[in-house]
Amino acid sequence: MTGILTVVEAAAADATELAAVAAVTFPLACPPSVTASDVADFLATVLSADRFAEYVAAPDRVVLEAVGADGIVGYAMLVDGVVDDPDVRAAVAATPTVELSKLYVLPDHHGEGASHLLMAAALERARARGAASVWLGVNQENVRAQRFYTKQGFARIGTKRFRVGDQLHHDFVLERRF
Repeated sequence: MTGILTVVEAAAADATELAAVAAVTFPLACPPSVTASDVADFLATVLSADRFAEYVAAPDRVVLEAVGADGIVGYAMLVDGVVDDPDVRAAVAATPTVELSKLYVLPDHHGEGASHLLMAAALERARARGAASVWLGVNQENVRAQRFYTKQGFARIGTKRFRVGDQLHHDFVLERRF
């Protein structure tokens, strides 16, 4: 363990460091079939510093960061509501809801409790926003993440599609009700 971790809401000044964490962690959550160019495109269009600055400023989002002695070691993002996806809309019944859009921790910090701290803070924020549930999508091949979410009280309620570059992936939709 590198020291005490705290979870705080991200600020616009953190956008570059958040994007750097995303550049390390997002590829680890992708199935082996995802190409390096598709990952690079996703990072550039969805997880860039500019996009994180937008996410931090958006009133319908909360970006949390786990911070240790050496900086940001992980992050989570909450988004109010259900995305405009018919599969998700059909699966998520407990509303109002909040999406746990992202929860990633640098691999050098796995096992230090950062993911548990981020999850606890995310669930607390969702409750404070009046949510009856939290939902998320997780790739069907990402068994490690599925185990973590199950231990955190999430249950599989459906499936959805998720595009990375030219590839369409199938994710499980998981939900935790309050």
